[in-house]
Amino acid sequence: MSQPFKAAVVQAAPVLFDTPRTIEKLADLVHDAAHQGAELVVLPEAFVGGYPKGLDFGARLGMRSPEGREDFRRYFASAIEMAGPEAERLAAVARDNGVHLVTGVIERDGGTLFCSTLTYGPTGALLSKHRKLMPTALERLVWGFGDGSTIGVAETPLGRIGSVICWENYMPLLRMAMYAQGVELYCAPTVDDRDTWLPTMRTIAIEGRCFVLSACQYFTRGDAPTDYAPIQGDDPATVLIRGGSCIIDPLGNILVEPDFSGEMIRIAEIDRRVIARGKYDLDVVGHYARPDVFKLSVDTGKKDAVSFEPPPVAGSEGDDTDSRRT
Repeated sequence: MSQPFKAAVVQAAPVLFDTPRTIEKLADLVHDAAHQGAELVVLPEAFVGGYPKGLDFGARLGMRSPEGREDFRRYFASAIEMAGPEAERLAAVARDNGVHLVTGVIERDGGTLFCSTLTYGPTGALLSKHRKLMPTALERLVWGFGDGSTIGVAETPLGRIGSVICWENYMPLLRMAMYAQGVELYCAPTVDDRDTWLPTMRTIAIEGRCFVLSACQYFTRGDAPTDYAPIQGDDPATVLIRGGSCIIDPLGNILVEPDFSGEMIRIAEIDRRVIARGKYDLDVVGHYARPDVFKLSVDTGKKDAVSFEPPPVAGSEGDDTDSRRT
């Protein structure tokens, strides 16, 4: 089992609709966290690509406006592709700072956007990607749905790292799937800044006997361009997402208290020996489970809309060619 180490949750905002500047800000934040001794750095949901809170993308039942389509076009342009230079830059940030990096991104795949998290190792290798399974409310208008192929944990020297994004954390079966994979460092990037978020994170830590690291954005109207038109108004000082990042240990103790005052980096020491102390009396996928009564089946297959099958080989079963013909 690894020695105790430091982990950081970063509470900050992207530069909305300006992905190059956002990634440079991310690089500075990760550098600062690493300078404070962090070996694991967790950033919020949709940090790269943004979470344009307050926009409706011009949607009404049965209607979409030209202005809303333009909002989506700009959002689409801010997203990143896994084979693109932005993902390479994120890998370089992890490598240059020698950290495990977990960050929320808006991922572009073909014509669809996904709310994803990327986990990089200190060599810059991509260890895992998770796509949000269930966007909430109007998020479903602008994001696609992930599938079971990205539900997983990454084995690292620090422990098993997994990610569950924002309100996915209210899906009991998804949590159970993570516990069954032995998640130890349960990362919960979010934009949920409500008072109810902390008790949710404490419940998950106690339930899974794991460390929970939740990073939330601190986003003001001033972090967006002047032509951004959220329902909250145009005052640059208006707080659209107020933070509340936290770190909880496997017994529910709060290692980093939520703070709603602004952007910040918060550090906690992670001692994985606490996990075993917690499993002593509660292991919901082990000695505290009842598989004779309850059982969960998880489909981890990738779901593609179109599958191209290879043509049959001549002479094989099902081939209509008359092999006797000369």
